[in-house]
Amino acid sequence: MNLANYISDLLYRYECVIVPDFGGFVTNNKSAKIDFARNSIQAPYKQITFNAHLINNDGLLANYIASVDKISYACALNYIKFEIEAWQKKLTNEDLDLEHIGTISIVEKQLIFEPQLKNNYLTSSFGLSTIAGHEIKREIYKKQVEKLEEKAPIIFSPERKKAPNYLKYAAIFIIGLSAIGFGRKFYKDNKNQQIIIAAQQQQKDIERKIESATFVITKPLPTLQLEIDKQKKNFHVIAGAFRFPENADRKVNQLLRVGYDARILGINKWDLSVVSYGSFSTREEAYENLAKIKNNVEKDAWMLIQEF
Repeated sequence: MNLANYISDLLYRYECVIVPDFGGFVTNNKSAKIDFARNSIQAPYKQITFNAHLINNDGLLANYIASVDKISYACALNYIKFEIEAWQKKLTNEDLDLEHIGTISIVEKQLIFEPQLKNNYLTSSFGLSTIAGHEIKREIYKKQVEKLEEKAPIIFSPERKKAPNYLKYAAIFIIGLSAIGFGRKFYKDNKNQQIIIAAQQQQKDIERKIESATFVITKPLPTLQLEIDKQKKNFHVIAGAFRFPENADRKVNQLLRVGYDARILGINKWDLSVVSYGSFSTREEAYENLAKIKNNVEKDAWMLIQEF
């Protein structure tokens, strides 16, 4: 992994990442904004700037590289030094493109930084993207409708003829029959409703009697108590200790995929997350697994005896 990737990882969690003897990348939170030129809405983001005066080593970048690659702090500083020399050599002939961060160029002996806008380092905006807006055409549609209404023909319906008197009487007779039928139906429905209400009340009385009944058992069965001896696993084969929790989670998932019963045991007094290959109930079982792991997987694995 190149130096730009380490810097990119740290920009998600810190507001300033200093590259010793080169400069510092500084972030500032920006709220959502409307881009009227592109007709879009941009989600909240972290704006990245570059300050060539921040060259003093604060230890953040070197410590992170040492913890990820499991190397010493001095080796991490040497790696940063070699990478910076390569950057400065490249800048004498062309622009320096830092993946996911931006582009640095030299103009009149000064470093000019152009940030890359595709990657959003604001974790609270994870999953949010730029929304493209669409022009509201309400007024255009309104004018189109008005033009259609002006051209639409007006149709007059012919005058209705008066209905004969005998049709009026027939209608009154039919309405009367309907009223009689409706009255009979209403009486029948009302009667059925009363029957249903009486049955529901009777059911409630029966349920109330059942609930208030008391059952007495003269010879209850004796209580059965089972004692389960929980086997403690106090012997742990350790895969490593990580300063950043996400690295510990990544290591656990890697071990789980290859079949180990890996987990994070907790945080030690140095604020490091301890990851184990597995935990065992006896010292012999732990030493046996430790020997296999040292011979076939990781020679730096070690054993921790501690109760969790």
